[in-house]
Amino acid sequence: MPLDPDLEGFLELAELGRMTGKSQPMHHLSVTLAREEFERSSQVLDPLPPAALEVVVHSLDMRDGACIEARLYRAAGTGECALPCILYLHGGGYVVGSLDSHDSICRRLAADGEFAVLAPAYRLAPEQRFPVAVNDAQDSAEWLYAHAESFGLDPQRLVVAGDSAGATLATVLAIAAAREPRAKGFAPCAQLLFYPVADVAQTHPSHQRFAEGYLLESDTLEWFYQHYLGDPAQREDWRVSPLRAESLPALAPVYLSLAEYDPLHDEGLAYAEHLRASGTPLTLVTQHGLTHDFLRMSGISGQVEGIYRAVREWLRAQLHS
Repeated sequence: MPLDPDLEGFLELAELGRMTGKSQPMHHLSVTLAREEFERSSQVLDPLPPAALEVVVHSLDMRDGACIEARLYRAAGTGECALPCILYLHGGGYVVGSLDSHDSICRRLAADGEFAVLAPAYRLAPEQRFPVAVNDAQDSAEWLYAHAESFGLDPQRLVVAGDSAGATLATVLAIAAAREPRAKGFAPCAQLLFYPVADVAQTHPSHQRFAEGYLLESDTLEWFYQHYLGDPAQREDWRVSPLRAESLPALAPVYLSLAEYDPLHDEGLAYAEHLRASGTPLTLVTQHGLTHDFLRMSGISGQVEGIYRAVREWLRAQLHS
C-alpha cells in the first residue's frame, strides 16, 4: 500500500531539512542533541493529546538503590474504581525518549476511563547500559503489583505495553513471568506490543527495504545498539533479542502492531511466528501506509486514532473475557 499521504508529506519535509543542512540523521548527532531533537519531535507529531486526566508522579526504588520517576495516568473521576492498569514502557532505542516524549500515548490509552497507565522513566544508555533498562522495567512491574490496590488498581488485571525498544522490554517482562510463575508477583494478563525490536542482528529483508528515508533508519538502529550494549555477545541475549528466546512458553495474549514501512517490520513478523509456535494467543496487525513511531503521530495521520480505538477494543475483550 502507498505511504499515507499526510505522512509522505511529513517525510518529504524531513528530507528537505537534510538536503538544506537544517537537520541531520540521529546517528550523526551526539546523544545529548539526539535526545533534544527527539523531544522536540513530540510537539509536532501529536500536539493536542487528551488533557482531562489525573496524572500523579511517583518515585520508584530500584534494586541498585537508584530511584526513578513514574507517572500514573487515569481519567478524572475514576478514583473509586479498581481499574486495570497498563504498564507502558516508552520507545527510543534505549538511548532517547522520556515520559514527556510519550506522554501523548499514555494519555490516549487512559482517556476513555477504562484503563489506568503507569509509565516509568527507566534509565537510558549510554549512561546506564544493558541490563539496567531491563532491571528497571522488572522493578517497576513489581512495584506496580505491590502498590496496585492502594492506588485503586486491580493487581490481577495488569498489562505490559510499549513501543519499539519499550515493546521489547514489555515482552521480556511477559517471558520472565511465564518462565518463573509465582503465587504472588507481577503476572501480566495481556501484552500490547507496537513495532518491537525482536532481533538486533538486522538481517531481515526490511532492514534493506527501508534502510533510510522512513523515519527510523538502519544506521540509527545500530547507533542505538552500540550505545546500549557493552559487549557484542549481549546481542545474543534473549532480553535484547526476544526472537532468540529458546523453549518459549505460552505467554499472555499479545496484540502485535507493526508498521508496513519500518526496518523492524520483518523481524516483527518473525517474532509473531515465534509466539504462534509457543501457543501464545496472538492478534497480528500491520498498519499499512505507516512508518515506525506511528503511535506518536496523531497530529500527522488520520489513521492513528482508529489504531487506538482498535487497541482499546481488543484490550477490553481480553480483560472482560
